[in-house]
This record gives sequence, C-alpha cells and structure tokens, in this order.
Amino acid sequence: MGRTKTTPPFGAYTAKLSFAFASCQQYEHGYFGAFRRLAQEDLDLVVHLGDYIYEYGPNEYRAAGGNVRVHNSGEITTLAAYRNRHAQYRGDRDLQRAHAAHPWVVTWDDHEVENNYADEIPEQGQSPEAFLQRRANAYQAYYEHMPLRRSSVPRGPDMRLYRRLAYGNLAEFNVLDTRQYRDDQANGDGIKAPSAESEDPNRTLTGDRQERWLLDGLADSGARWNVLAQQVFFAQRDFQNGAGQRFSMDSWDGYPASRERILDFIDRRRVQNPIVLTGDVHANWANDILRDFEDPESEVVGAEFVGTSITSGGDGSDVRADTAATLAENPHIKFFNNQRGYVRCTLTPRQWRADYRVVPYVSQPGAPAFTRASFVVEAGNPGLQQVGEGQMSARTRRSSEVEADRLRAQARAGE
Repeated sequence: MGRTKTTPPFGAYTAKLSFAFASCQQYEHGYFGAFRRLAQEDLDLVVHLGDYIYEYGPNEYRAAGGNVRVHNSGEITTLAAYRNRHAQYRGDRDLQRAHAAHPWVVTWDDHEVENNYADEIPEQGQSPEAFLQRRANAYQAYYEHMPLRRSSVPRGPDMRLYRRLAYGNLAEFNVLDTRQYRDDQANGDGIKAPSAESEDPNRTLTGDRQERWLLDGLADSGARWNVLAQQVFFAQRDFQNGAGQRFSMDSWDGYPASRERILDFIDRRRVQNPIVLTGDVHANWANDILRDFEDPESEVVGAEFVGTSITSGGDGSDVRADTAATLAENPHIKFFNNQRGYVRCTLTPRQWRADYRVVPYVSQPGAPAFTRASFVVEAGNPGLQQVGEGQMSARTRRSSEVEADRLRAQARAGE
C-alpha cells in the first residue's frame, strides 16, 4: 500500500515544489534509517541518483567501521542474481516506507551493474560478450523493480533511461544517464593529473545523442528552474594541494570538454536558473558552478547540490582529514560534510532552498535526522547563499559527535 501524486498540468503556474534526493545505499554498510526519516517528510517526490543496489559479494566492500549486514549471495552477474539482490534491498522496511510514502524518479549509476563500468567496457575480468550479457541482466532486473516508463523497457544490453519531467512551469528535470554512453575513463581511471587523453575535445560522458537531447530541452524550456538530475561530480574538484592538479577520471573532470559544451550552451542561451543534482561520492557538497573553473573570478552560472550516501561508507563524520585543504584548494566549493543522509529541496518561483539532512550513525537502526546546513539560490542570482547557523564551531562539532556516540550506545542497548 502506498500513495503517489500527479504533476501539475504542463506549463501551469506552480507556486511550490518539495522533494528530496538520495543515492548510494550499500546494504552491508548500514541500516536505512535515513529513509525512515525521508518517509516522514512532506514531499511531492523523491529523486534517486543511483547505486540503488551494490553488486559485490559478502564483505567484498567494507565500511571503515566494519559491515553490519551481509549480502545474501556472491557477486551478481546473472538475471536471477540481480533480481535476488534487488529483492534483498527491497526487503528493508525503511526503504519500503520511503517508496510507500512518495512517488520516485530514478536513475542509475555504476553499481546497479558493476563498479565504474563505462558503456560496454567492464571494470575488470570479463570479455566484452560476457559483460554485455551481464549488463542486459542488470538492466532487466532494474526495470522490473523501478517505477519507469514503458519507453524504458530494455532491449538486451540497451535501455533508454534519460528522460524529462516537468513540474508545471516551476521546474523541469532532465534525468541523465552518465554510464551507458560514456567514453572509457581516461588515464586508467582513478585520481590523476589531466592529460591529452582526458582533455580530448571529442570525449563524452553522455554520448552525442543524449547531449543533443539535453541541450535541445534546455533551449526549449519555459521552466523557472532547469534541473540536471545526474550521478557524478559536475563542478571541478582538484585533489592536489598547491601547484598542479589531480582530478577524478570517473567524474565530469575526466570529461572536461563534455562539461564545457554544456556550460557554453547555458551561458550563450541564458538558460534560466540551472541546478545540478549529484550523488556518487558519499559526502555532502554545495558548489558554485563557474563559467570557467580555471578562473576563480569567473562568472557563476549555476549551482550544484551533491548529496551524501544513505549508508555507503558507514557512519561517517562531520569533517574528514582532507576537509580544510579541499575547501581551500577549491574556493567555489562552499560546503563539504561527511555524514550520511539526504537533501531536501523546496522550490518557489523566487528561491531554491536545499537542506542537508543528516543522521549521526547508520551502524544501528532508527537514527534521528537533523539539518546540518541549508543553502538558498535566488532566481536570477545563481550564487549559493548559506542560511541558518552556518558551519559548526569546533565546540558544537564535538558536542554533536558526543551525542552521536550516546545515541549509538543507546541503540545497542535496545533502549
């Protein structure tokens, strides 16, 4: 039993939209308490940005604090195994609550098939023929378990997932697929310095056809907010402190020409209020999108909200060892937090507000949720503005971590 909602008529004046987005729910790494809190929110829809399941066998991928649940089969490759894995995840009561409470818009990332695959190229160890069969199995099971249109019925190893959803005249969601059509990761994947290979102007993350579809849709849109709901980090993120640069070859940084074509189009056509929603990286981030990331003084043309994982990575923490250095190296990144949870967004014609809702732990069920930080973007003024209490002081952070420890101990004791 559950409920759903219809959208407002196409182009109709719409005063408000509330939704949440989430991603990355490794079953073994924790309990889905964040979904229980998401189910209690007053939302019009949920957007899931990928890694709904993970393909690994038991304990192949361990959280920093150890796994608290176990996958019920070895690494999955067959249709029966993918169906079984979806069934195991769907057996979680908190995930069931979230599906029953709200309609969902979904897209995949890599773990619905295999970590870091690129189009027809597996991560490791399979022939092209074997991988395409594995991809066909994964896509079939994904379609069977997800709320998708008839146009997404898979045809062997191919399945059209990118699509568009309008919410009256307030927002238009361009739901992207950055796995099925991409060129292989440059430089052997990983965190690498840019190279002639990664900067090849012909490289694509979306494929030519999807890129044209996206740009045509942005050109024709009459929506107040134009949303890219997608998987991997869009803004530049330099991992190298000081001189030189190192980027993730799996993100848009590994396909800078692909990103440049989109930013150039947004700038030239004055696309109204572009917002990028992102998952994948198991942490919360809020980024100004610059017209030219090589120039820190470049014009801000949009905003990116990156949501953390539901469980992947385990309990997490407010900050990481690299937090201060990362923020200093990338001044367009305005927020970086390593806890688990989801992002709640509230839209009006005048403003987009994003609340980063986090849970103090996932190693025990039933975690509470609280708002760690909030940002707004004013329509027509694309820069991020933090609202509310802002960054935690060191004292407040310690108090928060002490409270998290207390709640974990209480949960273990069954109180």
